[in-house]
Amino acid sequence: MAKDYKKTLKACYLGFITQAIAANFAPLLFLKFHNDYNIPLGKIALISGVLFLAQLIVDILCTQFVDRIGYRKCVVASEVFAAAGLVGLAFLPELLPEPFIGIMISVIVYALGSGLIEVLCSPIVEACPFEHKEATMSLLHSFYCWGSVGVILVSTVFFAVFGTDNWRWLACVWALIPIYNAFNFAACPIEHITEDGKGMKTSSLLHIPLFWIAIVLMICAGASELSMAQWASAFAESALGLSKSVGDLAGPCMFAVTMGISRAIYGKYGEKLDLMKFMLGSGGLCLICYIAASVSSNPVIGLIGCIMCGFSVGIMWPGAISICSSRISTGGTAMFALLAMSGDLGGMVGPSIVGAITQSSNNNLQMGMLTGCIFPLILIISLLILKGMRRKDINKKCKEDLHYEF
Repeated sequence: MAKDYKKTLKACYLGFITQAIAANFAPLLFLKFHNDYNIPLGKIALISGVLFLAQLIVDILCTQFVDRIGYRKCVVASEVFAAAGLVGLAFLPELLPEPFIGIMISVIVYALGSGLIEVLCSPIVEACPFEHKEATMSLLHSFYCWGSVGVILVSTVFFAVFGTDNWRWLACVWALIPIYNAFNFAACPIEHITEDGKGMKTSSLLHIPLFWIAIVLMICAGASELSMAQWASAFAESALGLSKSVGDLAGPCMFAVTMGISRAIYGKYGEKLDLMKFMLGSGGLCLICYIAASVSSNPVIGLIGCIMCGFSVGIMWPGAISICSSRISTGGTAMFALLAMSGDLGGMVGPSIVGAITQSSNNNLQMGMLTGCIFPLILIISLLILKGMRRKDINKKCKEDLHYEF
């Protein structure tokens, strides 16, 4: 009987939606946590940082244990961790003497699931016998965007109808998605990205020039995306004087919509488009968007630049993964884990740099965003270097493990 890989794709779609829930639900409750539990805003700010740090640690550990345990067990565990963390978020702050500890434990638990999803879903889809894998990969990553939009919209409507005091019920409702998807991953066909489940070791990967360029691309992709996304709400509020709830819809929500549209377009028409040219064009657009947001005296133009930046960064993350996986076909789990780690590192470092420059410039947000131009600029330069590379032999000790194609 032929295997139904569409079930695998559906499970991975829901996996990225689960990751979007983990990343976007708690930030909607930051002020609620501050007011109800008397948690200082300085501590509240640590929540997102801990989420990314936990994911980054998982990315690193995945290079050591995923191949030994197996993809299926690990990806099912990812959904269980995500569900447990969301349910824990609803109850642990009330059960523990210190509510902040309860929140952080819950965040760390669902970050473990989110990190595993980030590492595993891409190679699982890459291993499926689909045509036009670059397009499939882009479409897969678009579900993170649609999940982010869904979390923001549904949560905003829920809070408007039932009140924010009932947020614990919503946390449990969101937990139903990973619970359901755990059964999907337990039953769907899952292939391994490399023969016999053995990919290249980290030491071998680090001897490949292409892989280092891919790491730079992922760092810049994460930094370009998160540096703008985390300031989108502030731009919406300051530019147009919108309320916080409307600002979230006009800023982060529209950023996610345009990012999802970009990935969906490549997912639909990817076989007709040149990935390298698409990424170069997106990098150029991203640079223009950062400049528009940082130097324009017109607040509407700044907001448009902020929103369209979502479209420009859409292809960067999945595109870098596709370039690397197609040209280092035996990279295995270690390659995908290190790429995910690089993207998360960019997501941590980028906003931090923008925030530090903003603070040192007397809270001049536009100066901070101007500094953010460095990320798409480095990405463009890296792509041009990659495009100009000629086919050549890789380090001799890696030859047997590597298919290097240009």
